[in-house]
Formats: sequence, C-alpha cells, structure tokens
Amino acid sequence: MRKTFIQLKKNCKKDSTGLPRYRLAVLGDCATQHLATALKGQAYDVGVGLDVFEADYDQIFAQVADAGSELYAFAPDGILIYMCAEKLYETFCNTELQERGHFAESIYAQITKYWSMIGAHTNASVLQFNFIELDDKVFGNYAGKTEGSFLYQIRKLNCMFMQGAQEHKNVFPVDLAQTALWFGLERFRDPRLYYAAKMPLSMEALPAVAAQVLDVICAIMGRIKKCIILDLDNTLWGGVIGDDGLAGIQIGELGMGHAFSDFQMWIRELGRRGIILAVCSKNEEETAKEPFEKHNEMVLRLDDIAVFVANWEDKATNIRQIQQILNIGMDSIVFLDDNPFERDAVASLIPQITVPDLPDDPAQYVPYLQSLHLFETASHTREAANRAQQYQAEARRIEAQKHFDSYDDYLKDLNMQANALPFDEYHYPRIAQLTQRSNQFNLRTVRYTEADVQRLANDGRYITLYFTLKDKISDYGLISVVVMEKQDEETLFVDTWLMSCRVLKRGMEEFVVNKMIETAKQNGYQNVVGEYIKTPKNAMVEHIYAKLGFCDAGGGRFTAVVDCFTPNNTCIEESKHDK
Repeated sequence: MRKTFIQLKKNCKKDSTGLPRYRLAVLGDCATQHLATALKGQAYDVGVGLDVFEADYDQIFAQVADAGSELYAFAPDGILIYMCAEKLYETFCNTELQERGHFAESIYAQITKYWSMIGAHTNASVLQFNFIELDDKVFGNYAGKTEGSFLYQIRKLNCMFMQGAQEHKNVFPVDLAQTALWFGLERFRDPRLYYAAKMPLSMEALPAVAAQVLDVICAIMGRIKKCIILDLDNTLWGGVIGDDGLAGIQIGELGMGHAFSDFQMWIRELGRRGIILAVCSKNEEETAKEPFEKHNEMVLRLDDIAVFVANWEDKATNIRQIQQILNIGMDSIVFLDDNPFERDAVASLIPQITVPDLPDDPAQYVPYLQSLHLFETASHTREAANRAQQYQAEARRIEAQKHFDSYDDYLKDLNMQANALPFDEYHYPRIAQLTQRSNQFNLRTVRYTEADVQRLANDGRYITLYFTLKDKISDYGLISVVVMEKQDEETLFVDTWLMSCRVLKRGMEEFVVNKMIETAKQNGYQNVVGEYIKTPKNAMVEHIYAKLGFCDAGGGRFTAVVDCFTPNNTCIEESKHDK
C-alpha cells in the first residue's frame, strides 16, 4: 500500500544517518516544494538518504546556464527537471498559428540545450519528466490527425524526447505520462492547486511520482533486481503437473490458461532483457521439467531457465542453493509463488529477498507485478539476453570439475583466454551496466552511467581497461573493469576495480592485477595504489590487494612498487586476436 503525502512528510523528520547518500537538485517551471518533500520521504522508505536542493520557481535556465549558480555549487549527483505540460500549453497558445507545426521541435531544442549546458558544467545524471498528454479538445478526435493541435505536438515531443535520451547518455527519462495514464488525469491533476500555487500534481499523485523518481535513482545507484525465482504449479501454469498430468494443466489460449501463458510471456521478456530466471519447485525433477520439454503451448522453455531446482526440500534451502550458484545478493532476487505458506516461510527465513503477495486470480499476476516497478534499470545491453546460457554453462563447468583430481588441473583444462583493452564506444553500455550491478567484487563501489564511462574513456587523466574471458565451454564476455587515475608522474591510483562474481577463483583476479602492474610499467609509472572502501556487500574483497602482492599502507590503501612486483600465477592466457 503506497503511503500518503502526509506519511512521506513525516519520514522527512526521521534520522537518515547511515543511509547511502544521493544529492538531488530539483528544477521546475512550476512549484516543486511538495514534490521535493515527497521525494525525501520516499527516499527514506527505500533506504536512501536524499539531500535535496530545490531551485526557485521557474529558474531552470538561470540555474543550468550559470556556471556559478547554486545548482552547481550544490554538486548534485542527479538533476531532476520538471517542465510541466500546463506551462507548455500556455506557450503553445501564444505561438503563431503557422508556427505550431514545428512547436515540438522548438521545445525539444530548448530541452537539449539544457542537457548540453548541464553536461558542460557537471557529470551529474539528468532525470527529466516527459509530458502528460493534455488534450484541450479544440479539435476533438481530429487532434490526432492535425499538426496544429496541442495533443499532436505533445505526443510528437514525447517521441523526440525518448529518441534524444538515447543519444544523451547522462539523461534518464521519468515517465510521468505513463503514471498519469495509470492514475487518470482527474486524479493526477488538481486544477485548483495549479491556479492557486502553480502546482500541477494532485496531493494524491505526489507519492506515486516520488516513487517513480526514486526507482530511477536506485537503478542509477546499482540497487536493482537481477533474478526471478519461480514456483511452477499454479504459478507458471494452472493445476499440479504431478497430479493432473501434461494434458490436465491449464496453459494456452483457452480459459484461464491464457492468463498463465501471458504471465510466462512477460517473464520471458524480462529474461530477454537480462533478468536471470530460475525455478524452485517441490516436485520430482523429471516431472517438473516435462511441460517445458513436451507441452506445445508452454512459452518458457528450459533454455530460458538459468538454474532449475526441483526436489522435496524446503524452498528456503533450495533458494540458498540457487543464490550460491548465481553468486548474487539475496536482495537482488524476487521469489514468485502462488502459495501464501511458501511465501511466508521464504520471507521469514530469508528477509533480504523480495516476495510479492501474488493475487489469488492469475489474471492479475502481470498487472500486479508491473505495478510494483521491481525491474527498473539504468542501462541495457544486447548481451544481456544470453545470461541464462552463461549460467547454464557455469553448471556444466561445476559438473566437469568433479572429474579432475585437483582444481588446478581443472582450470588448466578449461583453456581460458582473456583480453584487456581500453574502453571503447561499443562496450560503454556493458561497462556502465557492470558498475551498476556489481556489489560483492567491487573495491570502491563507484557507479557509472554510460555518459560517465564515455567521459573517462576520453579523459587523459585516466587509464581504462575492460576485461573479457572465455574458455572451451563458453564465452563469459566482458567481466571486469579497471579505471586507474594518474595522480602524479609516478603513481597510478585504482579508482575502480570490479568484477563479475561468475568468474571468481578462475585466476581472473590474478590476471587483472598482473595487467594493472604491466600497464603501469608500460606507461612509465613506479607505483600502483589500490583502495578498499567497505560496504555491507563487499567484504569478500577486503584482503584481495594484500593477497595479490600489494603492501598494506593503512587506512584501507595498498601499494605495489612496479619494479619489485612478482606476477601472480594464473592459468589464463592473454588472447592477442579477439577484440
């Protein structure tokens, strides 16, 4: 149940000391005081300490254009821009009739000018609301056919906005139009508030809008869901496969089977986007897999499932097993089960996991889950769709390991090859995504957007490297990122070192450190300084520098003298051919 504005306002008085901080500047051509309050209150509820700078009314241009403005003095992590449709309509009505066909282009030019000004003065992310579809009914339904209508222009502007956000990597849209559609304009807006105080949003809508903004902020901060663990009977299909048999379960076009098929289709789309799909079922494994293998109307197939666990153990135990295989945090997992008892047991035994209370009616599964906004993201890559196959390959590696007398022999047999290359444009999205997703093997836990990655790649003060790895079973793709800052003529500081936990204990840690030192030597540096900043999730790498040949310099810092460094042993060879 979403909190009211009054409840969020009370949150603002609570102590947020110790929460991860985020500095947000709020700029609007309308009144934003209540929005800023709702944002701070919502941030507290999701575990973020939000420091807010709110600009004066209708001061967007004045703040973004002036390098000495209060906005830039605040040094924000993010800048939220609210250009409201109501003000836009006033501008439209004061535009000459013959010029209205190009109204969207002129407003879009103004918006991109703001983005460029911000980019010239700060590395902050830009979060901007799109425009709700106000219809003045001047043309009626014909508004969708004539460029002279406001509705036509605002829809055109929203399309241009979406396309432009793809090109401006530091821009993150906040879909206000979708929220208004979900609410209904009569509830979403309050004309009396707008005319009295220039506030476009109703008090009822403020919490939902604040939640939407925090969804984006949390994604930028790397707080995202990575995996769905699925029950089977009465969750993916109607009925019980062990009792009803293959012909007796509900799935497909007829009756309630259609709801289950659509649910599977939505889950499959999440998998294609990069969410890991796993199964946890109380069942015989052979029986549980039968619909995936033999039912013609199943949407999901075994190839879509990264880890499949079906037995008679309690589900909390099996979920822990899945989590260990995937090597991700419990707080990045969503567990879906129709059975209230199973949901309660898992939520009680594993409090970090997200366990939505699925509705009794399967027709409501998808709308309900969509309303929770669990799968927000700040980046996307084409390679994400291969994630299930990557984890299936990992399961084959684990099975193959059993046939070797020693772990070293097993590693040698994998014929592992790695690349270490400077950041390039093609890999910007994946590099940004890895910084946002990596929590456990992340020495300083610095998050980057695509715009940040591009900036680092083109900044002569930094040496950037991304690492790929493959073996005889599969290709892991891009799995590690290193950013080294040139502190002085002799020293490189490791600003960022992170790695996918999928490749732990393969010798990749050793390979990366060896490459750091080799790169420092090639560029004429004498020292490499690393730093470990503790977070609740990265304890596993607290001693990694000391283990791999650095000397403890105190205060979480470690130093390696390039000429005295002895390379670490690793079974990984550097590939000279793959780019």
